[in-house]
Amino acid sequence: MTSLELALNILAEVSATAISKIEDPEGFDESAESARSSAHIAGTARREFEDRTGVSAISSLNAKDQPGRLDAGDTTILLED
Repeated sequence: MTSLELALNILAEVSATAISKIEDPEGFDESAESARSSAHIAGTARREFEDRTGVSAISSLNAKDQPGRLDAGDTTILLED
């Protein structure tokens, strides 16, 4: 997982929390709609990044397989395929 993937994941999580607090969903269906809304927000951010940079925001990296490589400030990993 790259720093960018982590940031997009955090955006989705924070969005889901905020939307749920504002909309106060009751039951599974309403909660699922809140989750879809937050996924849309993060997905839009991902597509915007990819459109502007021409670089995929998704990598095949797995954090557990990259010890010490995902340190803060390591921008080389941000743009790896």
